[in-house]
This record gives sequence, structure tokens and C-alpha cells, in this order.
Amino acid sequence: MNGFTEPGTSDASEGLAYHDRVLTWDASLAMLPLVGRIAADVRRLHSELAKMVPERDRLERDRRNLSWPDRARRYELEEEVAAAEKDFADAKAELEVVGVALLDPVAGLVGFPTVVNDRPAFFSWRPDEEGLNFWNFAGDTVRRPVPADWTKPARERKTRRRSGPAK
Repeated sequence: MNGFTEPGTSDASEGLAYHDRVLTWDASLAMLPLVGRIAADVRRLHSELAKMVPERDRLERDRRNLSWPDRARRYELEEEVAAAEKDFADAKAELEVVGVALLDPVAGLVGFPTVVNDRPAFFSWRPDEEGLNFWNFAGDTVRRPVPADWTKPARERKTRRRSGPAK
């Protein structure tokens, strides 16, 4: 039986090996409306699966002794879990297609890959945040505020800066 397993962040912690793309703050910000909808779906689906899977597993273990209503519920849950797992996988695939990493499915936290001080990093965002205001190094859970000079239009920034994100 195909069971839901909580996705880890191992791919994202490997940094830019996860993606061939390096995104600027401007490009990441422009992608936020689309990515935000996907991240909200990921968080919702993860939460739904976290509720359904234990009940489905319990009913599966007791399948030989179930009353008819519980058997019907078991069949119903199998279909619901399969549909939610497919939708979850589809949402993760959508993030991969646009080059965004899923950093934490519980929070819906996503990372837009970039480079800071020649190290793989992410601009990070989750559905309850207003804008793209945080970043973190790949593999690091500490989110830091995006410095104001990183958010200036590209033409106002210097062409080569080692302390900021990729241009």
C-alpha cells in the first residue's frame, strides 16, 4: 500500500545541487504570487494527510474485525489519501519546475535558490508572510532578514558585490 511519508528537506539542504537555477531577489519576488498558491496547497495537503493517514493505517491494521461502516470508511480513506498524496506530489513537482525548493512542508516554507557570499542560500517565504523578507543559507534553519540594499532595483545595485545575493 502506498503510504504517506513526511517529506524531508534533504534535497533542499544540499543547496544548489537541488536546482540548476540561481534566482535574484527581483525574480523571486515576481514568482511569489504563483509560488505562494502552491506553498499554501502544500501546507494544506500536508496537514490533511497528517490527519487522514493515522486513521487509515489504524483501519488497515484492524481490517479483519471492522464493522461495515468502518470498512466503508477504510475504503473511502484509501481513496482520499491516494488523491491527496497525488495532489501533494503534483504541488512539489510544480515547485521543482519553477526552481523553488520545499524547505518545510508543515509550514509551507519554500526557498528561492540564490548565492550569498559564494555559498548556496535561499530567499525563504511561507504563506503567512506579507512579502519576501527572509533568507537563509542552504542547510541552515536560521532565517535572517533580507538587507534593504538587496531589494533595490538591479540598475541601482553594483554589478559585482560579494556580500549580497546573486545578481
